[in-house]
Amino acid sequence: MPKSAKRSSAPSRELLPGLVIASHGRHYKVLIESGEVLEAHRRGKRGDVCVGDHVQCTPPDSGVAAIEVVEERRNLLYRSDEWRIKTLAANVNQVCIIFASRPTFNPWFIWKALLAASQAGIDAVVVRNKVELAEGATEAAEAISLLKSIGEKTMEVSALEHPEETEARLLEILQGKTTLFVGQSGMGKSTLLNLLIPHATAATREFSVALNLGKQTTTAAQWYDAKPDGWDGAIIDTPGFQEFGLAHLSLNDILRAMPDIREHVTGCRFFNCRHLHEPGCNVKAALEAGLISPARYEFYSSIATYALSLIHI
Repeated sequence: MPKSAKRSSAPSRELLPGLVIASHGRHYKVLIESGEVLEAHRRGKRGDVCVGDHVQCTPPDSGVAAIEVVEERRNLLYRSDEWRIKTLAANVNQVCIIFASRPTFNPWFIWKALLAASQAGIDAVVVRNKVELAEGATEAAEAISLLKSIGEKTMEVSALEHPEETEARLLEILQGKTTLFVGQSGMGKSTLLNLLIPHATAATREFSVALNLGKQTTTAAQWYDAKPDGWDGAIIDTPGFQEFGLAHLSLNDILRAMPDIREHVTGCRFFNCRHLHEPGCNVKAALEAGLISPARYEFYSSIATYALSLIHI
């Protein structure tokens, strides 16, 4: 997936610059410089537009504008499998990966999101929400401890029991930035969003009606400006999902994003060691010596094997 989409052959008429703030399928909401929000579709049948894109579109015709140009992107976060790519957002400053002890979280989801952010060149922070819950607290605390040990940024909050403290702490990392929220379903992502941007509930309802989503608001990515709620920044909310596909990552991408594995790759017997089944592997030696978490190596082995298998498809 390229970082930027190509310009289409736009007709010779004045185009309106804008920002894509909501998407559902091939239907978009575009915020233009006047402050007006236009309903828009992409010219032709291309689906190369996502929330956060800076675009140029035609003035509305019968109430609908046409997106003619997608400007070059600074970055793009997406997930993928062998058959398709699912874009999440473009032109963001950081990714906030949200999890909680209940519903049961999947550490691999968090680690995969971190890999995707690293490959896209986007800073990431992992936020543990619902710290007040006793059930599953040990596992959640261990997940945070492991992340800290490998140098990842983390934060632990309780949006329900300590909303003011949670808001203050999150604003320290959100001010002046466009932040993408991702997480599995049920982790309290919406609670955090509505704490930080109270007008988001009304905006969600408005987008849902405009895009004809009915009650299925969680199927659409949406951009929220924080200025109406008194701070400088924006949050892009994405629907909760359970699997973070990484078919677009190479073995080198994976190693670059896993410092706990990467620091042991020198000293292997073979210069092209993949750190899986090769004899004389320094990574395997570090694993046996207790220098690498068995859970993290299992994760590496799984995604590395998958990445290598795609080369032969």
